[in-house]
Amino acid sequence: MKKRIVEGVEIHESSGNVFADLGLPNAEKLLIKSGLVIKISEAIRKQGLTQVEAGERMGLPQAKVSLMLRGQFQNISERKLMDCLNRLGYDIEIKVKPTKKAIGQLLLAA
Repeated sequence: MKKRIVEGVEIHESSGNVFADLGLPNAEKLLIKSGLVIKISEAIRKQGLTQVEAGERMGLPQAKVSLMLRGQFQNISERKLMDCLNRLGYDIEIKVKPTKKAIGQLLLAA
């Protein structure tokens, strides 16, 4: 992470992944999950669904929907989050391509 001094204040430039910047394990997966949850939240809002209605469509109890929308989604798999988006009327496209790096990475393009 790059850092610089501006007017006597040390500034650390983000890597683009706040979870990695905070040193959390599985930062790449958390970034993907958070992006999916943001899309789920947007879909619920756009469709004017209550948490109960959204939960019924996604196959989740309202309490789990509430936790997810408040950022507690660590115990929900990426696959389940994608399934939730499908049930809310969204298509998901997975694109695989070669990388120039030694190890590839997961990205969410929404």
